[in-house]
Amino acid sequence: MSVHELRRKSGDTSEKITINLGVVDLGQIDLLVQEGFYSNRTDLIRTAIRNQLSIHAEVVKETVTRKSFVLGLEHYRREDLEALQSAGEMLQIQVLGMASIADDVTPALALATIESVTVLGALHASAAVKSALKDRIH
Repeated sequence: MSVHELRRKSGDTSEKITINLGVVDLGQIDLLVQEGFYSNRTDLIRTAIRNQLSIHAEVVKETVTRKSFVLGLEHYRREDLEALQSAGEMLQIQVLGMASIADDVTPALALATIESVTVLGALHASAAVKSALKDRIH
């Protein structure tokens, strides 16, 4: 089976999240933005997250290796899953980043070929495929 990396397009490699901050923290962020340390709130928050990820990079690397995660972007095509089905094999998806299941993959094909799904990041698949796999997504 071959797995193909997604081409990066705007919007494909990021997820919007919502966080709640205390008013004092938010005020301090606004002060740093106002003083020109950051261009906006998002810039500060992204920088803070990247700094924390950098601090913990070795732990992430060790865990990815230990748990056999694929790091990055992985795309599973209908053809890939059909080849697995023909071979009588099941797929265990373990991705740190983004896993994408092609829009032309049917729920029946997904159930026949995907044993489990563990994605730390984002899983992009049709609503029907996600619903079919709901008991296999961890």
